[in-house]
Amino acid sequence: MTLGCVSCGSAKEGGSIATTTRETTTTTAPMTTTTEHKTTTTRKPTTTTAAPTTAAPTTAAPTTTAAPTTAAPTTAAPATTAAPAGARMPDVVCMNLQDAQDLIQTTGVFFSRSEDATGQGRLQVIDSNWQVVEQTPAPGSPIDEGDAVLSVVKYGESSPC
Repeated sequence: MTLGCVSCGSAKEGGSIATTTRETTTTTAPMTTTTEHKTTTTRKPTTTTAAPTTAAPTTAAPTTTAAPTTAAPTTAAPATTAAPAGARMPDVVCMNLQDAQDLIQTTGVFFSRSEDATGQGRLQVIDSNWQVVEQTPAPGSPIDEGDAVLSVVKYGESSPC
């Protein structure tokens, strides 16, 4: 077998030894070579016309195969889409967006929305960099999942707070 460098075209003999028959291919462990070159492996075709012979037995390194694992069946709780009865919108105006969302979650509502109050459509990637300047619904109103809409500006921008 010839190992050739893809970059410079140099060639070197070595590598693994392979025996090919019509049905199977048996390969011994490859030789490890450290080099700065990228190599490709080419095999010289071999043809056998002599009668089959018995090769001396070889010892292969033992292999370890992990037993297949089966995940235990899980039972997921059904998803709830409604907030607990009696959830009320807290007053979150002038709060940090992250703190406002955390406070809303304490009422049992876990999905609230936020929007850029300047109308630029900016996304609130880091919630703690934004300040709530307006909220819908008003404080004390009953809320459900997705009802809370918080209008926000980045800290340092003009706000009524």
